Amino acid sequence: MSITKAVTPVSHDLGSFTVRRAVPSAECRMVGPFVFVDQFGPAQLDLGSGMDVRPHPHICLATVTWLFEGAIDHRDSLGTYSTIHPGTVNLMTAGKGIVHSERSPLDERKAGPRLYGMQTWLALPDGREEIDPAFEAVGDLPLVSDGGVEARIIMGGLWGETAKTTCYAETIYAEIVLAEGGKIPIEAEADERAVMLVGGEGSLDGQPLELYTLYVLKPGEAMTLRSDKGGRAMLLGGEAFPERRHVWWNFVASSRERIEQAKADWRDGRFGKVPGDEAEFIPLPEKPLTVSYP
Repeated sequence: MSITKAVTPVSHDLGSFTVRRAVPSAECRMVGPFVFVDQFGPAQLDLGSGMDVRPHPHICLATVTWLFEGAIDHRDSLGTYSTIHPGTVNLMTAGKGIVHSERSPLDERKAGPRLYGMQTWLALPDGREEIDPAFEAVGDLPLVSDGGVEARIIMGGLWGETAKTTCYAETIYAEIVLAEGGKIPIEAEADERAVMLVGGEGSLDGQPLELYTLYVLKPGEAMTLRSDKGGRAMLLGGEAFPERRHVWWNFVASSRERIEQAKADWRDGRFGKVPGDEAEFIPLPEKPLTVSYP
């Protein structure tokens, strides 16, 4: 079997759109450096409304935001202001600590925002968890096109091309759009890999894929992703982490003590502010939706 595990995500209905969380879960804690995998939309929000994720903190990770449709305004405590559009990846490195907000732009609200995309977190490797926070938006990403397939390489090297996006550990990440009858080989070099069908129809070595299920693939085995009717899929993974990672709310770290410190720092107001978005924040929850699993 090419597929070793099929992870059904937990769906969270946020009223105007749905977020599906596959990682972390009891079935899958990490795939390579990916310690968090969310898929959201497709959704059409009401006129005048929008997505509003108030300022909140992160430590010891990097967030990766990738859109298929819509736009998101990103602001962070470094003073960054960036509007995320399809085709551009936003990589925010939390390191020793950062705060950011994510909101629908004003022009999107006027038209009724579209929301459809991915947000993932990458654990930072040992020795680099507490690096300085940073931000980059990379739009000049390699596109591999072969007949009925277009694959955009978001991070790492695939199909002979390499993205310019910073990688702290060996990482692969790509969006694959298949036309009717399109197919593409899924390379076998990464320690850990997974595929998620996020639109349309597809199969892996002849096995049909369910929408939004995360399929963890057998290490070292080459296989083929195909769509008879057209589809969109995400390929993600990279080097296996030998060391444990703990997750609590927006905090990821190799020690529980570091997470406890981050909780106290946020509760006591010791994180930075987000310029241009200072009036609101998300309080520390008592029982977060995202937690570590044994």
